[in-house]
Amino acid sequence: MKNCIAILSILVFALACGPKEIVPFQDGLDEYPVLKEVLENKEKYQVQILYTQLERNEHGMPMMTEFPFNLDDERYFYPASTVKLPVAILALEWLEEQNIDGLDANTIMLTDSIHSSQVPAYVDLTAKDSLPSIAQYIKKILLVSDNDAYNRLYELLGQDYINRKLAEKGMTHTVINHRLSFRASPEENRMFNPIRFVDAEGESVHEMPARTEEKIYSNSSQPIIGEAYYVGDSLIDHGMDFTFKNKYAISDLSGTVKRIMFPMSFLESERFNINEEHRNLVLKYMSMLPEESDYPNYPVEEYWDTYSKFYLDGNDKRATRKTLRLFNKTGQAYGHLLDGSYYVDLESGVEFFVTAIIYVNEDQTLNDDAYEYDEIAFPFFAELGDYLYDIEMTRERVIPADFSEFRFEY
Repeated sequence: MKNCIAILSILVFALACGPKEIVPFQDGLDEYPVLKEVLENKEKYQVQILYTQLERNEHGMPMMTEFPFNLDDERYFYPASTVKLPVAILALEWLEEQNIDGLDANTIMLTDSIHSSQVPAYVDLTAKDSLPSIAQYIKKILLVSDNDAYNRLYELLGQDYINRKLAEKGMTHTVINHRLSFRASPEENRMFNPIRFVDAEGESVHEMPARTEEKIYSNSSQPIIGEAYYVGDSLIDHGMDFTFKNKYAISDLSGTVKRIMFPMSFLESERFNINEEHRNLVLKYMSMLPEESDYPNYPVEEYWDTYSKFYLDGNDKRATRKTLRLFNKTGQAYGHLLDGSYYVDLESGVEFFVTAIIYVNEDQTLNDDAYEYDEIAFPFFAELGDYLYDIEMTRERVIPADFSEFRFEY
């Protein structure tokens, strides 16, 4: 009996003193002061995080376990450039639906204009042949978040196609209804340029007339952000109305990244309907670093490795390890900083998804360029990336992942 009691005591002691599983966003935060401060003040910073752990089954398929923090898909925030990712992917889905001989991602795409709020695009000097195409626009969107490239694909697809397709795939907390960094009214954003696709000899392959859509896509909750904002030098003494601005919930942004990384983890109706060649085009440019691009050629002084990789510290201009790849899309505007990523270390075997939003605007004034990006937002993302990476390094993986499909020649 005494021996049984002794053995039981040892087991209890071992369980009490043995390795403790880390609870994300609760344990181990003392070494990450900015992350800890933000999590402790979640309402001030309007922070939302969706962290997803992956385990592989015997077929190599990922099994996902989500760890949300303060997640609320009904709470509005401005998604900035993150909306460019689904538009880029949907441009390829649209392309495959056309099924027209001679029309592919590299076909010359000429954008005309018939309205004063529209701008034509007949050349693209960043391309090898100086001519615009869907593939070149996607490359610039995913490498450095080019606004004009997004606007051209937005004009190609139109609001109705974009929003209908995303809703069909289960991303129901999204509204995409305007160009970026381009002044236009809600009515003008429902007007879409005429577009021509031509071959190398200038012969027409496919033509699209100017279109105007009647359906209005807006945020029905009429969200207001801030307490004041500037229009030029004029201060408007009330918050800014985002009713006709884009909306893209954290779950939908994370869902977009997950669908392009692991399409077979979703029902067929929820996937992006693109072939493997087009999927690989997206994956390559999501993970490519600016210095690895020839056309366009991006100077490292202006576009460093982590320029659009916030979890690797977007302010760190030193070169990163090339085995560390983030398949991601970021956004930054009106005090909001976002990053939706599949984070993978091809050397250590670490992989996870993380999508987050933070709002830094102490004076609650928009368009005054007085946001705490450098003091709070960028350090928050850098520490969040390190914190989750450290958690993943302590996790035992029964079946290691095969990353061969994510290794690209850049």
